[in-house]
Amino acid sequence: MDRHRLIPWVARVVWALLPFVAGPAFAAALDGRAAAVRTAASILLWALWAATLCASLVFHPLSLTVVRLVAPAAVVAAAWAAVADGLRGAGLVALAWSVLATALLFLPETGLAFVNGPAYPNERRFPLRVPGPLLLGPLYLSWALTVGAPIAAVLLLAAEQWVAGAAAVVVAGAAGWFLGRALHGLSRRWVVFVPAGLVLHDPMSLYDPVLFPKLQVAGVDVAPAGTDALDLTQGSPGIALELALREPANLVLTKPGERVGPTVDADRVLFTPTRPGQVVAEVRERMRGAPTLDHD
Repeated sequence: MDRHRLIPWVARVVWALLPFVAGPAFAAALDGRAAAVRTAASILLWALWAATLCASLVFHPLSLTVVRLVAPAAVVAAAWAAVADGLRGAGLVALAWSVLATALLFLPETGLAFVNGPAYPNERRFPLRVPGPLLLGPLYLSWALTVGAPIAAVLLLAAEQWVAGAAAVVVAGAAGWFLGRALHGLSRRWVVFVPAGLVLHDPMSLYDPVLFPKLQVAGVDVAPAGTDALDLTQGSPGIALELALREPANLVLTKPGERVGPTVDADRVLFTPTRPGQVVAEVRERMRGAPTLDHD
């Protein structure tokens, strides 16, 4: 088994061992709390761990959303336990293990395995990177509300803080409905190779997925500096690839605040996959007539 296939399995094992490694630190941090709060927190920890473990066993974009929502919460909980332990011993071990588990679940190879779970045998999907503007704050705030509000609601109600708990329940419901769906959309952005050609599936950039037939693809390679290609990267950090077409394609873009944006014709398109080298290799393998671009 090569490295790309091994990493998702290692991530599963590391996550499965989390309660055995971090459990003592969590138990010590909860010791002395009110019985109801301690019980509620323990149930939450076990429930979130079990839900994430079950999700990790099924390669699917929805499972990817679940594991990437919950895993960072384990790091936050472990950091709290480490501080309660005086940043030593079991607390630091719990924090280190949680960080390791989360890092493995966020690796591009893990995302690649999950998005390809429901793909047809003759398809190959490659996830796209998160839009850059979201990394400046909105993504973390959305995560905090989506994950933190339900946890806060349970703990506040367990502590008999009825007004604050009820408010947290309302926030949790709204965040789950609106922000949860938006966060799941990040797990459904990819470039996919099919027998007919290459498809860009990115609801944040395109109104509908767009198929670029094999005969229309002139090449795919790292985008050169100063290119005037249509930018569909959404400001994502990382290496952008340039898809060159033999003739312009008609694309319907999305527009912030509106579902349908302008329609443009483009013969060169930029996108940012998490593993650009693998995308270029896939082009060479599947599209013999579409070698990498010559920018000389």
